[in-house]
Amino acid sequence: MKLTKRLFVLAMAALLAFGAFACKAATPAATDTTAAEEPAAVAPAAEGPKTYDKVVYAYATFNNIPSEETLATVEEAINAITRDKIGVEVELRPIVIWDYSSTVSLALQGGEKIDVFQSLGDLNTAISTDMCLDITDIIDTCAPESKALIGDSWLAACTSGGRLYGLPTYKPIALTSMIVYRQDIADELGIDMSAVNSIADITPVLEQVKAAHPDMTPLAAVNQGNIGLGLTISGVDYLTDNYYSPKGVLMGDELNVVDYYATPEFANICSLAREWYTKDLVMKDAATTSSTAAELMASGNYFAYIASYSYPEADTAASLEAQTGGFDLGAKTIGTAFLDTTSINALTWMVSSTSEVPESALKFLNLTFTDPDVCNLLIYGIKDRDYVLSADGFMSYPEGQDATTVPYTAQLSCGTLGNFFIMYPMAGTNVESLAWELEQNKTAKTSVAMGFTFDSSGVKTEYTAVTNVIDQYLPGLICGSVDPATEIPVFLQRLDEAGMGAIIAEKQTQLSAWASAK
Repeated sequence: MKLTKRLFVLAMAALLAFGAFACKAATPAATDTTAAEEPAAVAPAAEGPKTYDKVVYAYATFNNIPSEETLATVEEAINAITRDKIGVEVELRPIVIWDYSSTVSLALQGGEKIDVFQSLGDLNTAISTDMCLDITDIIDTCAPESKALIGDSWLAACTSGGRLYGLPTYKPIALTSMIVYRQDIADELGIDMSAVNSIADITPVLEQVKAAHPDMTPLAAVNQGNIGLGLTISGVDYLTDNYYSPKGVLMGDELNVVDYYATPEFANICSLAREWYTKDLVMKDAATTSSTAAELMASGNYFAYIASYSYPEADTAASLEAQTGGFDLGAKTIGTAFLDTTSINALTWMVSSTSEVPESALKFLNLTFTDPDVCNLLIYGIKDRDYVLSADGFMSYPEGQDATTVPYTAQLSCGTLGNFFIMYPMAGTNVESLAWELEQNKTAKTSVAMGFTFDSSGVKTEYTAVTNVIDQYLPGLICGSVDPATEIPVFLQRLDEAGMGAIIAEKQTQLSAWASAK
């Protein structure tokens, strides 16, 4: 349904509602012209219960999914704000991170009600498959505060054909790859983690841990099919594609689109993953696990994992400790920050194209960027039940509890929802780090194609076929469970047969035209 038709339907519904509730008093009975009678008293028309637009807000969580009863308490706390502010009630739909994209896609295809959802590195797909609404014409009335906050340069990363399709999460965006590790074990073994500056330095550390703790698996997966090595390759511009399964990238400072999977860099990380796998340095089921790094680390059976963060090392470690069983953690940078268009739009919030209440959906989305109470309810839940707040505004879990035991938390999603800068900082973090994070956004190396967005609508068939091939081969390759020497050639052949060449050619055509226009 097009937006204009939706607006017409909403306008008619509003008029009908107004007609139902704005009843006039009944006309008095006919009067005698010679002796006027006093009109009978008329009771005021009874008003029905006030109704509100219902907005379903689907968000990805790395934490436990709460019970329906618990979720209802958070919803009601949010609705106590939104009913008065924007005339909306929200229904929260948390979805585990590894199921998020497929769950949302299938729900929207099946006609299920989802009004607001987020991209996880796949904004381009959401636009090209018409999952998200063009909000260009309603942002000024429904989300002017968010528009001003985010700014035109960031919003440009969420456009296609000059039209705006979403709001990027407002947060530190200059991601840097890090290894997060058990500080207690590093201290026990005398490992100097300050000397770990690249993935090449990690192997001897994992070997030392394995030798001292043979029953421990040194490296955990970040999430299903990902042990973190992919994001350690520096200077990759995914050209607004899904960074978990890129389909044509820039590497370096030239505007030449290449097949990521045919590069020496990709072959190198697959070889390293295979080495770790054969030496029992990485979990054997990393390609298929349904557990996140936080859950795995909390078990006490793992030493470290590799991921990318946009916060200082000490803050990263402090924010993760409560999520990983309370172990003393450390974090060490092993890469350099790099910004491309995907850095901004990888986590973009959108109104679904099937929403029957698009204006209300965007108004609620606006509150997640501008209202601290709404934002902190989404992330932390109910104060004094799910978290406590110190006098100076730092959040921590109630005594004797952590992220795995409180009824509700989405704390690990703090960098994916709305406005990071209005969330309560966790105890142990340094609020002065915000200045560091903003500086990283300004000084990180920037792609030569910053601002370019790819329209994949002309290669939809190829995208589907190539994605299926990637889903089949990539997890095993980057988690080390298959031999890259034999499997990469097969992988590349299957990608070629599925249409990777057509995707790369289309990206190159659009990128060259974009560069010429600049």
